[in-house]
Amino acid sequence: MESAAAVAEASRRLRAQLEKTIVGQHEVLDQLMVAMFTGGHALLEGVPGLAKTLIVSTLAKSLSLKFARIQFTPDLMPSDVTGTEVIQEDRASGHRELRFVRGPVFANVVLADEINRTPPKTQAALLEAMQEGQVTSGGEAHALPRPFVVLATQNPIEQEGTYPLPEAQLDRFMFLIRIGYPTEAEEMAIVQRTTGTAHAEPESILQAEDILAIQRLVREVPIADHLARYALRLVRATRREEGAPRIVQDYLSWGAGPRASQFLVLASKARALLAGERHVMPEHLHAVALPVLRHRILTNFNAQADGITADDVVRELLKIVPMDASDAATSRTLDGVSTGA
Repeated sequence: MESAAAVAEASRRLRAQLEKTIVGQHEVLDQLMVAMFTGGHALLEGVPGLAKTLIVSTLAKSLSLKFARIQFTPDLMPSDVTGTEVIQEDRASGHRELRFVRGPVFANVVLADEINRTPPKTQAALLEAMQEGQVTSGGEAHALPRPFVVLATQNPIEQEGTYPLPEAQLDRFMFLIRIGYPTEAEEMAIVQRTTGTAHAEPESILQAEDILAIQRLVREVPIADHLARYALRLVRATRREEGAPRIVQDYLSWGAGPRASQFLVLASKARALLAGERHVMPEHLHAVALPVLRHRILTNFNAQADGITADDVVRELLKIVPMDASDAATSRTLDGVSTGA
């Protein structure tokens, strides 16, 4: 993968393979490809029956990557995720030693299914893997395969007996992807496709080395200084500081942190590549703003009373935050951002 055109063609072929199995959900597929092409993790949220698990497994097959599914349950232990040390005896010498047996997290694409059904101790077992790309056991670090992406799912409706992810762990996910109901035409296609005898199996489009090459290419995509500053203004506008927009003062308790700025720029670079563009444009930033920001801002009681969601706040900020740079201090803060993310 040496050019934006090659990446755009590869993503087009990848989408075609995904659509052999997945009906509709075009924006969801785009966001998952952005996560994969940046090495970012994603949390998929939707009610049961919307093919969250199928989307992730199909993506892994289309990319010829090692795939592992972990079904999170209340009795799941951290060692069931990361692995554990066992005593192994050498039959010849009789010498015993500890050997690390790798858990299912040692895969390229890890599906953490219903991640909010397991206690915080087990949820936290993913933190080091997601942030550092390694697992530490017995004082020794074990590197995870590359590329490595965690795609977690959760049901937003059934909350009894669940353990909502803490904000610190939510922040480690690049995207919170909301999966909605299909249209009537899409649902009809789903019924016809899944109740007949035909079965389409996706073909492998990209290898692990191709994904790593794309991830390097994403970081080389240039972004103009004024767009990088615009991304920063969007994130900073979510914080309840002096001069914050009225909607933020009225409806938010906390705003997004610096990781949001980094992910917003990086995701917009990947979005540009998917479109075959050589640089980031405003529409690329707008396309990733919702999945990057919605889980990083905390609405207050007033928002709940008035029926205002985090998505409503982000959409309003996209309308009112100016595109042009007007703050000299902001300009100085972002000097050099365009060279990397």
